[in-house]
Amino acid sequence: MMELALPAEFRTNEFPPASREQWRELVDAVLSKTGASFDSLVTKTYDGIELQPLYTLDDALPAYALVPAKQGWDVRQRHAVPDPVALMNDLEGGVTSLWLAIPPDSLERVLDGVYLDLAPIVLDGDVDAARTMLRIYDQSPLLAEQVRGNLALVPHGEALDVIKQANSLFPNLRTVVVDALPFHDAGGSDAEELGASIALAVAHLRALTGAGLGVEQAFAQLEFRYAATADQFMTIAKLRAARRLWARVAEVSGVSCVDVPQLQHAVTSSAMMTRRDPWVNMLRTTVATLAAGLGGADSVTVQPFDAAIGLPDEFARRVARNTQNLLLEESHLGEVIDPAAGSWYVEKLTDDLAVQAWSWFQEIERAGGLPQARDLVASRIAETWAKRSARLADRSDPITGVSEFPNLTEKPVIRDSTVGIDPDSRAPWGDPPPIPSVSGRSDSFGLPRVRYAQAFEELRDLADAQPERPQVFLATLGPVAAHTARATFAANLFNAGGFATPNAGPTKTAEDVAERFTASGAKVAVLCGSDSSYADLAVPVVEALRAAGAERVLLAGRKSDAKVDGYVYTGCPALEILNNTFEFLGVRR
Repeated sequence: MMELALPAEFRTNEFPPASREQWRELVDAVLSKTGASFDSLVTKTYDGIELQPLYTLDDALPAYALVPAKQGWDVRQRHAVPDPVALMNDLEGGVTSLWLAIPPDSLERVLDGVYLDLAPIVLDGDVDAARTMLRIYDQSPLLAEQVRGNLALVPHGEALDVIKQANSLFPNLRTVVVDALPFHDAGGSDAEELGASIALAVAHLRALTGAGLGVEQAFAQLEFRYAATADQFMTIAKLRAARRLWARVAEVSGVSCVDVPQLQHAVTSSAMMTRRDPWVNMLRTTVATLAAGLGGADSVTVQPFDAAIGLPDEFARRVARNTQNLLLEESHLGEVIDPAAGSWYVEKLTDDLAVQAWSWFQEIERAGGLPQARDLVASRIAETWAKRSARLADRSDPITGVSEFPNLTEKPVIRDSTVGIDPDSRAPWGDPPPIPSVSGRSDSFGLPRVRYAQAFEELRDLADAQPERPQVFLATLGPVAAHTARATFAANLFNAGGFATPNAGPTKTAEDVAERFTASGAKVAVLCGSDSSYADLAVPVVEALRAAGAERVLLAGRKSDAKVDGYVYTGCPALEILNNTFEFLGVRR
């Protein structure tokens, strides 16, 4: 066998290692040409955690996997309507457990024919449903230790008697869900969701031990429910941080986290779901499911893409369960334990989240714990929602298909449902349905439920309800190459509010623009062109537009010598501009 001798200059071990400082110098050299600074590459989360553009060995932290060795995860789908056909379709299509939020008197009928040893049942916190479920288990041929699932009760009042009964009869049946979804669905941050969940769990532990259960028995009753979002790295880090936080609680409680590890149920976020262009929700939930799997969730529920509109149909349910099937069976995502372990970025983000969440948990405890500190929690989450709303409003946090790249010609998705939509009583979009939540539990502390897209979708509904769609004319200056960038930006912005955006096309003179504006019938115009075309044409075009009847003239950009009524630009207060345009045109809600 011949050996190939490489010249010295091609031997990789001859290259000296690059330092972070060298990389920073190269980046600064590039950014200086654009007027930007290195700080523009550093972003902050709603918890104030700084996300760096580069992580190196200097950022390395010990890996804290805390993930039990398991093959894949439990594919869990939710049913809020007692439909045995839909339930069996899910089970036959790969679902391995059922989350039922149906009336207690429907349980026996719906579960007829379901092999309860193969498909554990998780309820939704109803005491009567829990009693019914215990009776079903007792009458089934299952051995006591084969009964699994969760009654999902809140441990107070008469629920404590049911919990103790279940614990004595079925040792592997859990009875309590620590539901963090209300904190997320109210617009809270990831650390707020984590810290509040730990505070809620500790409150449940106190109630359980106060009712006579041993500490380890109390730990064994709990299952945690977290939101998985399209921010894949944050979701991965959140689930990893949650296990570390719970391990700390177990440690100070004198319990081994090896014996009672945190059992995690990840649910794709309701807050991130959209009613407009709902097909994009398939992409959001796919990324969220991927992140939940990588983060080590024990169970995952994928909300169907049409969940924000009404009752999902069979196609939507099939896509939801096949999202998990593909990741498990074809991508083999569940065959590696904690695949993100060792990533400098993920390990640092996990640590930062854990520190922030633990500090928040301690603050809640100092205020008396939950539920006594509910006002503190509500106030803190409201502040975060206000910050998030501001970023959504100026599209710093873009929503694909809604605030960015909206499609005014999309065909509405109509669903019959039990959540407030009657498709026969309204126009295709009509009044928005109640904001959906997969968390109907009584320990939601009265927190509001929000969706990130709701403000823009309300404007789309308003535009659709008009006899004629409101429009904003794009006064394009010069050839296509000169105005395309800003015309596309302006169209994107006003389409997000439901406005039609006819444009002048290639133009040479102010008269060309004014003539096409008149033909459009619009009252509002936006100048779209290059800086050089603004210098030559902005002033005469604005004068020509006003002479042609334009009542309001804006400019796409930040400055001009022309006397315009406002500017639209990247980072502008988009939602405010859209609302003001509706008001100017006399369109009222």
